[in-house]
Amino acid sequence: MTLRVLHLHSSFAAGGKELRAVRLMNLFGPRVAHAVVSAQPGAHGAAARLDPRVPVVFPEDFPGLQGHPTPARLWRIAQAMADFDLVLTYNWGAMDAVMAHGLFGGLLGLPPLVHHEDGFNEDEATGLKPARNRFRRLALRRASALVVPSRRLEEIARTAWRQPRERVRLITNGIDCTAYLDRPRPDMLPGLVKQPRERWVGTLAGLRAVKNLPRLVRAFAGMPEPWRLVILGEGPEREAIAAEAARQGAAERVHLPGFVAEPSHAVGLFDLFALSSDSEQFPISVVEAMAAALPVASPAVGDVAGMVSAENRPFITPPGDEAALAATLLRLAGDEDLRTRIGMANRAHARRHYDEGAMLDAYSRTYGEALGRERLI
Repeated sequence: MTLRVLHLHSSFAAGGKELRAVRLMNLFGPRVAHAVVSAQPGAHGAAARLDPRVPVVFPEDFPGLQGHPTPARLWRIAQAMADFDLVLTYNWGAMDAVMAHGLFGGLLGLPPLVHHEDGFNEDEATGLKPARNRFRRLALRRASALVVPSRRLEEIARTAWRQPRERVRLITNGIDCTAYLDRPRPDMLPGLVKQPRERWVGTLAGLRAVKNLPRLVRAFAGMPEPWRLVILGEGPEREAIAAEAARQGAAERVHLPGFVAEPSHAVGLFDLFALSSDSEQFPISVVEAMAAALPVASPAVGDVAGMVSAENRPFITPPGDEAALAATLLRLAGDEDLRTRIGMANRAHARRHYDEGAMLDAYSRTYGEALGRERLI
């Protein structure tokens, strides 16, 4: 019998949590059928990575996940969950659905629910909102599990959201590290070819304000030829990033090729990976960069400092310190041997700690336990 799983996302655009969800759906295979709902209607960019053999639908008649949490609206959301075997919810944008399940799950005999928290948008990047903390505490009381990818979020779940230890599951993000061993062809990106003399600082990110990519543009602007900045991703901040590049006189050296469906086909073109975010938790893009044997320059946001190898750790800068990030980029850009040593240490660290087999096993067990079995598959 095919298991029916309902996914309720804050967005299903091609960001870290969405691409992880897609990877798990692909790994679970055709024995599990999925329905995916986005709180942002039409935001389904991650669907490009779905294996066509996996049964997935995007129901258009599911009640909206955004709005005032009135009892009538929450009742409609709860009723719409009834035809599934397992409900998976993601981030604050799906918290009304978690509340609906908590209020009406017993009355309607709803399936078990597992909630995932992967981080915060710009509205909570500098501090949690007390009202949201109270809402989460109340909403999560009937959840089978709360999955977090970082130790910082694990601490927040236990303290600010007052979740019992047995409910909180720390599952670090993993990838297929072997897919990043080969260097891609220089013409793999749409509309952009890496020239033999060029060196690239690269990043993968949804182009959202919390990623603060104009900061990365400013930190990059002082780097010499032949360096280029390549930002892979799509989102509402695209024009702001391009405008900052123009202000810095770097418009010809900053490239935004758009979303790349398979990061393993592109990340290896970079010579150096960089983040500039105001807030992260356990960014999977850092793991991808490590698997591709790249050094990482980043603010010490979320778990980044603990994710990278010991050799890379001195190049993780204080949060918000733009000058320190710029100096780190310059130092790494000027020493190819240093980049190579750090990159190889990162690759070995990623293969030891972040391969996707352990991640798949942990999620399968967490979802299976919610269903009263050992594993999902």
